[in-house]
Amino acid sequence: MADSVPVRCPTCRRENAFTPPTFPCACGAPLTLPVLRGGVPVEIVHRTWQGSWVAVQCDTCGRQDEWPAPESGCVCGTVVRIPVVPVPAPPPAVRRAHGPRPPAPVPVAAAPPAVLRPAFRPVTIRTARDCVTAAAQYLKWLGFTDVRRTQERTASGLDLRGSGVVAQVDPTTRSTALREIECVWLNGLNDSAVAVFFSLAGYARDARSRADDLHLPLFVMDLTGTPQPVNDPADELIRHGAAGR
Repeated sequence: MADSVPVRCPTCRRENAFTPPTFPCACGAPLTLPVLRGGVPVEIVHRTWQGSWVAVQCDTCGRQDEWPAPESGCVCGTVVRIPVVPVPAPPPAVRRAHGPRPPAPVPVAAAPPAVLRPAFRPVTIRTARDCVTAAAQYLKWLGFTDVRRTQERTASGLDLRGSGVVAQVDPTTRSTALREIECVWLNGLNDSAVAVFFSLAGYARDARSRADDLHLPLFVMDLTGTPQPVNDPADELIRHGAAGR
C-alpha cells in the first residue's frame, strides 16, 4: 500500500491524510500515482473531462498512459485535485552538424484513415457484471453496434458476441493466462470474427506475447470503466473500428 501524504485544504486550512491510488498497468505491474511532494492542491470548482485525467509513466515498463487524476475531499466540503509528478519530456532531437544528408524516405501506401467518433462514455466498474457491460459499450463505440451479452457464459468462456466480433472479459484480480487468450482466438477463428480480450488485472507475459503473435487486440480496464489498449492490434482496432476489420 502506498504511503499517505498530508494535504492541506485551501478553504479551512485543515490538514488531511491522503493515500495515492494504485492502478494495474497494462504490463501487469501495480502503478501508484506519484503525488508531487510539496505540490499545491487545487480546489475543483468546475469539472472537465480533460482536467480529470493525468499522464503517468510506469516505472516497470516505461509505458505512459492517462489515469484518473487524484482527488481528496475535506470535511468542510471542499474537493481538491492533487498534483502528480510531471512525465519527463523526451530529449530534443540531435541536429546533424556535418556529413551527407540522409536519404529521402521511400514512399509507402497510405494507411486507412482513422475513424472519427465521439468520446467514449465509461461505465464505472463495481462488479464483475459491470466489467462485461463496460466492454460491450466499448465494442459498440468501436462500431460493433449489435454486440450482446451471452445468456450464460459458455464452456468456451465467451461473454460477448456480435456481427464480426467475439470477446471475453476477465474481471478477476489475477493476470489473464495464456490459455484464455488462445481460447478466445479459436472462437474468433471458428466464427470468422475478430476476437478481443478485456482484462481488469492485465496479462501474463506469455499471454501477452501469444496475443501479439495472433494479432489479437488486448485491452486492460480500470475501475472508471475505460479500456486502454495493451498492444498494437488494439491500437489498430481503435483507429479503424469495425469498418477496418
